[in-house]
Order: sequence, then C-alpha cells, then structure tokens
Amino acid sequence: MAVLEKIRKRTVFLILVIGLALFAFVISGIFSRNTTPSQLVIGSVNGDDISYVDFSTQVENTMRNMGGSIGQGYIVNALWQQAVQSRIIDQQFEKLGISVGKDQIVSMIARIPDYGQNPQFQDDKGNFSEAKFAQFISELKTMNPTVYKQWQQEEKSYIDNAKREVYLGLIRAGLGVTFKDGEREYHKQSDQVNIKYVTVPYSSISDSLVKVSDSEIEDYIKSHKKQFEQKQMRNLQFVLASNVASQADIQAIEASLKALNEPKVVYNATTQSNDTLPGFAALPKSEVPDFVNENSDVPFDSLYVNRDRLPAEYADALYNLQVGELYGPYKDGEAYKYSRMLSKKPNAEVRASHILIAYKGSVSDNTVTRSKEEAKAKAEEILAQVKAGSDFAALAQANSDDKSNAPNGGDLNFFTPGTMVPAFNDYVFKAKVGDVGLVETNFGFHVVKVTDQKEGVQLATIVRNIAPSAATNNEVYTKITAFNEAVLKNPKDFAAIAAKEGYSVLPANNLEVLAEDIPGLGNNRPIVKWAFEDDTKVGDVRRFDLKDGYVVVQLTKKIDEGLAKAVDVRAIVEPILIKEKKVKQISEKMKGSSLEQIAQATGQANNIQVGEGLMQSNPNLSGQGSEPNVVGVAFVLPENKLSKPIAGNNGVYVIEVTQKAIAPAINSYSAYANSLRAQKLNRASQDLFSALESTAKIKDDRAKFY
Repeated sequence: MAVLEKIRKRTVFLILVIGLALFAFVISGIFSRNTTPSQLVIGSVNGDDISYVDFSTQVENTMRNMGGSIGQGYIVNALWQQAVQSRIIDQQFEKLGISVGKDQIVSMIARIPDYGQNPQFQDDKGNFSEAKFAQFISELKTMNPTVYKQWQQEEKSYIDNAKREVYLGLIRAGLGVTFKDGEREYHKQSDQVNIKYVTVPYSSISDSLVKVSDSEIEDYIKSHKKQFEQKQMRNLQFVLASNVASQADIQAIEASLKALNEPKVVYNATTQSNDTLPGFAALPKSEVPDFVNENSDVPFDSLYVNRDRLPAEYADALYNLQVGELYGPYKDGEAYKYSRMLSKKPNAEVRASHILIAYKGSVSDNTVTRSKEEAKAKAEEILAQVKAGSDFAALAQANSDDKSNAPNGGDLNFFTPGTMVPAFNDYVFKAKVGDVGLVETNFGFHVVKVTDQKEGVQLATIVRNIAPSAATNNEVYTKITAFNEAVLKNPKDFAAIAAKEGYSVLPANNLEVLAEDIPGLGNNRPIVKWAFEDDTKVGDVRRFDLKDGYVVVQLTKKIDEGLAKAVDVRAIVEPILIKEKKVKQISEKMKGSSLEQIAQATGQANNIQVGEGLMQSNPNLSGQGSEPNVVGVAFVLPENKLSKPIAGNNGVYVIEVTQKAIAPAINSYSAYANSLRAQKLNRASQDLFSALESTAKIKDDRAKFY
C-alpha cells in the first residue's frame, strides 16, 4: 500500500513538472500507442492533432489530484505547453531516427529511490529487479485499475523525460566553446579603459517639442514586423458593484453585540410564565460556551492564550481584564468581537528541555539496542548529574536520542497543554520553573527540565463577521440592475451613465484569448470568453454575477491578430522615435575638434567628465548608469582620438580615450571557456524549445473549450 500511495503522490508532481507525454508505455506495453483519431481536437503541432478527450482527461485528473489548490487555467496552460513540447520532441526523434529503448526506461525507473531502493523490487543481491517490478505492475492492473492508470501517467513522464534528455544531450554535444572564445571572455572581464567625455542628456530637450506622426510610427512597425506581431486581444471597460456592509450594517452589528449583555425576557412554556435570562457578563461560567456558540460566527474556544497571541491592537486591554469583565464590541479585521474574561492561569504555556534515553522496543528509534533497564539506569545517572550542577544542554547534546532537538540542548521551546504525550504533559504543567525530573513515556525515559512559563488567559469571544445585510444586498442589486438596463439602451453613454450613478469605470485592455485574470476583478474567465465570442460586438454590454457583487462589462475594442496598428502601439514606439530624433538634434550640435569645443558648442562648458577603469563586462559610467554602447566604442577607439556622437541610454556622448590597460596573456583560458560553456548548456533547454516552437505550425483552440 505504501508503494501505491507513493505512485499517487508522485503522479501529481510529475504531471506538472516533468510533463505529460502521449507516448507508449514501458512495463505496461513497450511503445504501443492508440492511433485512433479523436473527433474532438483541441489543437495540433505540425499537423499532429491533440485530442480534446485525452487532454481534458488529463486536466480533470490533475485538478482532482491537486484538490483545488491550483486553478484550472494554470493546469490547462501547463499541460498544453507540455503536450506541445512532447509532440515537437517526438517529431524530432522521428526525423533523426532516434529511439528510446526499454533498457533505458527501466534503468531510469531503477534510479528512482521509491522503486530502485524498495526491497519489494530488489533481488537477493539488493539490485533492482525488472521482473519483480513488472509483476507488481501487472498485478496492479488487475487489482487496482485506478492506481494503474495513475502509474501509466507517471510512466509516460519517464519516457518523455528520457527522450528530452537524449535530444538535449545531442544538442549540448554540439555547443562548442573554443579557447579563443575563452580568451575573448578573459579580456572582456580584465581589460580596462579610461576616457574623458561630454554628454548631452536627452532630458535637455522636452518630449513635447518632438513630434511623431502616425506615418512615422507605421514605418517603424513595418521595419520591425516581428517585434509588432500581435495576438488577438480585447479591450473592456466595466463597473463593479460590490456587496459591502454599509455603515448602517456595521452599526447594527455593534448594537446586536451590545444587546447580548442585556437581560432577556423569554416565555417558559413549562411554568407558563416569563423568565429573565442574564446577559453575557452575568451569565454563569458553565453556560458561557453554549451562549457563545448560539450567538457567534466562530465557535467557543477553551484554550488559554498568552498576550502574544491576542490581537496586537487590543492585547493589553484584553489581557488586563478582571475575571468576569467584558471588553468591546471591538473591530478586529473583518469582524466585530465581544470578549469576556473567564479565567487566568500562570502556566498556560511551558518551555522545557529534555534528554531522551530510548530503549529497544520504544517508539523513538528502532536502531537502539539497550534494554529498558539499561535506559532507565542511564537516565537516572544523567538526572543525578543535572541535579549536581552539570550543564543540561551539554548532556543533551552528548546523550539524547531525540536528534531533532539534541543539537539545541534538548530545548522544546514553548508549548500548550495537550501538545506532548500525557505523562510528559502532566509533569511539566504541574512543575515549577527550574524543576528537574524523570518521566517515562512510550518514547523512553526523559530527563526533563522546566525552563520557563507564560501566563495565559481564557476568553469567551462572540464574533460577528462584517457582512452586508439583506437590505444592503437588495439595494446594490436594484441599483446595478437599473444601471445595466440604462447602458443596454444607450451603450455609447456607458461612462456618462456610470458617472451619474456614482460608479467608477475601470479599463481592462489587451486581454488575450486565454486570459483569466482581469485587472481590478481577478480571476474571471467567463468575462474573457464572452468578449471573444463571435456574436459579441464592440459596444455590447453584459452583466455578470460575482461571488460578492456584480459587474457590468462593455466590449470597447477588438484587436485582430497580425501586425499592430499605429494607434495600438504609439505608447511603445513614440518614445523610441522621440529618442532617435533627439539623438539627431543633439549630434548636429556636437561640432568641434576637441572635447572643449564640443562642450562649448552644446552648452556643457566646464563639464568634461571622466570615466576610469571601465570594463566591457560591467559597462557602467559613474553618475550615468549602464552605457554599453559608450564603453564598447571606447575599447575600439584609438587613444587620444575623438569619437563620433554615440547614442547612449541616457544621452548622446562624445568620448576621448586617455588610456587603455590591456590584460597580459595567461597560460590557459580554459576557466573562462568552461564558464561560457556552462552558460550555454544552462540556456540550451529553454532556447531549444523556444526555437522549435517558433518554427512549428501550432494550432491552438483551447479557448473554444476552456
């Protein structure tokens, strides 16, 4: 059963991290696969269809295994990416004629500790037995089909991972780095250059003085087509109406709590007369728990707590209450509370240290060989040493069988009643600070020292969550419904009607077809799906119900797939073109045969600056920040010669090299070459799949199903 549980747990991890692959099974049928086409297709990679039935089954299984801890959108995206990469790898294997054999997969499974080191799957010599493992899987298929299916998913991931490693190994083998590359890297990190320079910052020309036309932006887009290829997107605007407690609701909550302290007259059917029931403060202590449970959104808690565990803002007031005294109502987070002091005790929490001496058969450690009598004798000997003045922490470090805290001198920190096993618990909560004793439990013999105590209080707290009343909910609904009807009749006046009704209009732009999160609304996939429906037109309005309110949404723009339009990317392109125009304007002023003349011509007289110890690996100019273009020119510019104007990150520069310090040659550049090779290998996987995906013909219809 332990192996079955491991299969269940490992499957979830492997599905998400290693990846799902629609490859053949190993133990359960080496490299056999179902080639029956599915009528429902969620997408394809270079013509290889991805079945919706298979994909949705993986999504459902993963969501079930994760227990709702991860949203559907994340799972769908992760599984899609893995499905695409699996097909790409499979196609590459087919092109290259590469295969992964049974022996490789079995070898991989044998290296997994849960299987390879499990005695259930080992032979007489302690080696992994393929036959025993295959027999286990065969029995699993018959006896537990559900877990067998989970194993199949795990098995797929091993095959997929093996293929990836083989393919990546081939790619990495071709990532050569020469010693010449290492020499260049050495100089990049070691050579230095000193310069003098004049710079005119871009900020010296106001952006408002530089005009950029739509045609210039369009020309830039055309010359950078790859950069401005955009996906299908939608722009929305919306009004949010939240069900939030009104001030009147809050006052009513406070009033209802205060009323709990008033005597209450109720009719007694048995005596056929009215009884007067006491309020919260006068209620007998034995009746308080039931009273709290009847009137609170949070059940009665009988635990004693120290000051540190009380709400920080009210800790002093609550802690200093007299027994029977009330405090509140008071607002704590999203609730109002009314508290009564029930009791106080000096040792609500205790801090203790212990030295555990275990014996053969005790719960602690099955490697211990000493007998129970020997353990008791050793514990009594250590107890005598502690009472004689020996250092408790040192004795714990040297003798305790509780390895979790022996390095800390046996310190168990603070704990509350019921945390420890009964005998241990009874001793420490009856003892005084400084007491040392011997306690026997099923873990062994404990030499125990009580080191500290914390006073605690027992509070009876009635909690009322701050929530809108039915009247408030009705008011919110009525108002947003009226707004929705008004904008349905006059969609062009959406913003004006919202302003009139006191609503704020919020934008949500550039939403992609598979988007889930909407700025200001959070996860709301149904709204995005509506915006991308064929029947939804620009200007259309729709109301959606939320968990805590309502939202009225209007589609304001459809952005088609393809090359971006000038109006859509002006905010991105305009600063680039403004900078280019400033470079041209500033460069035209940088005339002269010396830095002094250029400084004079540009209004930078007496502002010739110095940059020393500049390196290609760290191209920073003091006071200017990163300027790789400037530093790059400095290393190719001869000494004592002026450069042409250089467009930097912060301004336009003219420089003069005053000194170059070229690092001397060294015997070997292998360390630098190896560093470059490591960098390439680390990037290989990500760069490889990015390159393969960029050239693949991928059809993605997920938005039709999710």
